[in-house]
Amino acid sequence: MDYAALVALKPSEFTEAADGFKAVSDMADHAYGDTEGQISARMRAGLDGVAVDAALGSLRELAKNFHYTQVECGLAATSLKAFAAAMTEAKKKLADAVEDAAHQKFRVGADGSVTYPPGGTEKDGKLPEGGTVTGSAKGKPSGNVIDPTKDANDLSSALERQAANIHPNPNFGKAVEIANRIAQAVAEATEADALWAPKLRKLKADDDLVVSDKDWADVESDTAEVRSGAKDYLDHIKPPPKGDDPKANADWWKGLSPDEQSAYLSLNGAQVGAMDGLPSVVRDEANRTVLAETKAQFQIRLDGIPPQPQKYVPSGRDYPAVVLNPAWSEWDEKYAKDKAFLDKNLKGMNAIQARFDATGTDGLPEAYLLGFDTKGGGRAIVANGDPDTAAHTAVFVPGTYTDITKSETYIGHMSKLWKETNAQLPGENVSTITWIGYDAPQSIVPEAMKEKYAHTAAPDLNHFMAGLEQVQGGDEKSHTTLIGHSYGSTVVGASSNAGDLRTDDIIAVGSPGMLVGHAKDLDVGADHVWSEAAGFTKDQVPAGGKAAGLGGGSHWYEELLPFGYAWGSNVPSDEDFGAHIMENNANDHGDYWRKGSKSLENQAYVVAGHYDRVTRG
Repeated sequence: MDYAALVALKPSEFTEAADGFKAVSDMADHAYGDTEGQISARMRAGLDGVAVDAALGSLRELAKNFHYTQVECGLAATSLKAFAAAMTEAKKKLADAVEDAAHQKFRVGADGSVTYPPGGTEKDGKLPEGGTVTGSAKGKPSGNVIDPTKDANDLSSALERQAANIHPNPNFGKAVEIANRIAQAVAEATEADALWAPKLRKLKADDDLVVSDKDWADVESDTAEVRSGAKDYLDHIKPPPKGDDPKANADWWKGLSPDEQSAYLSLNGAQVGAMDGLPSVVRDEANRTVLAETKAQFQIRLDGIPPQPQKYVPSGRDYPAVVLNPAWSEWDEKYAKDKAFLDKNLKGMNAIQARFDATGTDGLPEAYLLGFDTKGGGRAIVANGDPDTAAHTAVFVPGTYTDITKSETYIGHMSKLWKETNAQLPGENVSTITWIGYDAPQSIVPEAMKEKYAHTAAPDLNHFMAGLEQVQGGDEKSHTTLIGHSYGSTVVGASSNAGDLRTDDIIAVGSPGMLVGHAKDLDVGADHVWSEAAGFTKDQVPAGGKAAGLGGGSHWYEELLPFGYAWGSNVPSDEDFGAHIMENNANDHGDYWRKGSKSLENQAYVVAGHYDRVTRG
């Protein structure tokens, strides 16, 4: 980049190109949504057969292409915007310097040099001569004491002072200062060009129709590259609020321009997807991209693990006939732990994708991915239907042993509840949400006997519920039911104790206790607390919770018993707890969402607000 090139450069051309890429990204986004949420959904709803399955497979691949195009074009748009912003700033610095030169009656040459006229005090009847100077870019400040023998930044500053204070022609110092500003503008433009040219070239996609794991892995790499390059551009965008206040998050997002929203979404998808209070469609877009990138990365890592050798091999002797294979021991030490981690998370990710692919089946609405990551046991927050527009919303919190591998089961529970509730509310919008949003106990003893998991999870659940209320427009906009199963009900109780839990009804299913002794102690009041629990021979968790002391309202002397054996404490299925005991026909602790069951039907009545239809146990 030189002076002439910077003068001729038009940042608006790059802005227009960015707008073009953004338009393609938006088009691909709509096409992606239509392919999955409309065309495929209608085919699943009304057709079946081998040909339909084949067509749906092709549509899935087409949807991947649209999704990939959306993300990559979004990155290209942001990159071009950032480049145009850098060039606009450099052009302004150049224009200001050239304008100052004109005011001084100086001439700027085609190479950026500055010619100045004679001036100053006459000597021997002559004015000091004019001349031409070429500037030096200052570069990055060094922070060192000025020394003309050192870096260019110091030398440039020293020459300016020397020119101003020593040269007999005062125009010389002014010309040097202007020439340096011109050189600085050209240097900054050159730096931006060198930064963005290779990044933009890397965004070139393969010329085939298959979006592979490698393609998605490259997207993650591209995003990191663009994010690092766009730091100055992003610094001009107001950063998200500190903390996790949903209203502050919502206000921040609404305060960004569409371009700023697009830039932040394309470069900080994981952060945007996790922000309670943002529109569900925004979080879904962000999290689907994070899911696709993560799934690709994990699959590539898994594919790179060599096959597991045979564990035992013949010894060549009569006894023992087999011995441990050294190759297996080496493999186990090097790969087993990583393979288990990858397998676990890929199982959960595939379950989430399977729910996306089920839209339209039995009337299921579009799914929204409101949260996803692989930290701890993994996180997956999946909604059936758009929560932002739902008149009736249910949030399900699962219990002990919950991690991302259980996604299929728990998403299935809420899919069944959506169908049951939707059947009772023709013409109304319903959303049922699976909230795998905390690190649950992974053992009955000792982990599920401890309260700490519930207390740790409570702030996150409270933030999520407050975020739902925020995007829905207030507490009167949607009738909300919070369902806690097993230890999940303990989390709900801890959330109620920790603050203002934003829900209208609470259903405790197979609950070991809610850390309070009476329903009236929960935020919603006793009249809006409901309980389902099969008898002791079918579900022993309530009794186990009483033994562990997860209930409340026990007698003082029972608190003195070892190991928290407060047998007199109340759990939600106890009459003394004061909840509405609902009829159920569950056969075991995990059977409360069986299709056609009384337990599922009664939950749906509560979610629908049809309290008078609930059959009591």
